[in-house]
Amino acid sequence: MAAGLEKGTRKPRADVVRNRERLLAAAVTVFRNGGPEASLEAVARCAEVGIGTLYRHFPTREALFEAVYRREVEDMARLAESLADAPDPVQALRQWSRAGIRLVATKRGMLTALALAVDKSSDVYAFSFEHLTRAIGLLLGTCMAANLIRDDITPEDLLHALVGMSMMGKEPGWEANVVRLLDIFIDGLLQHEI
Repeated sequence: MAAGLEKGTRKPRADVVRNRERLLAAAVTVFRNGGPEASLEAVARCAEVGIGTLYRHFPTREALFEAVYRREVEDMARLAESLADAPDPVQALRQWSRAGIRLVATKRGMLTALALAVDKSSDVYAFSFEHLTRAIGLLLGTCMAANLIRDDITPEDLLHALVGMSMMGKEPGWEANVVRLLDIFIDGLLQHEI
């Protein structure tokens, strides 16, 4: 038996892993553009796989939505780690927050199926809240250590503000408006010499 593998388990085949990755990437694009009405067939077409392959990986629409959302949250956590040592901590915070707006844009197309994510007792909520607040905390901590922003904002405050601003817009072009509001919000956090 191979080291590190338990009896009855084996490493997934490369094509299986590759198909799953293609499906997740395609789902982000399709859900962002088509919203909750976007068909799973469209996801399979975009990923260039058959619908059966999609259902083998994700037996329900909700399972696909949740996998996409978890992937996006993990990407946000990795982005914060990569930005933690940036030469301009405030710009790093802005860059991460703008990526957060894109995450919400993707999620908006999945809100009906992800209603459980709003339920504070759900696993998806706990997963995303933990990962996102830790990521924001890392970037806020860097800004505060450099005495660049106020020290009375918490990661939870910024996360709630970011989600709240992102949920306001429904019209086309809403993301640009939210980015503008986000910049105003972050500018308000900057330390100003008296």
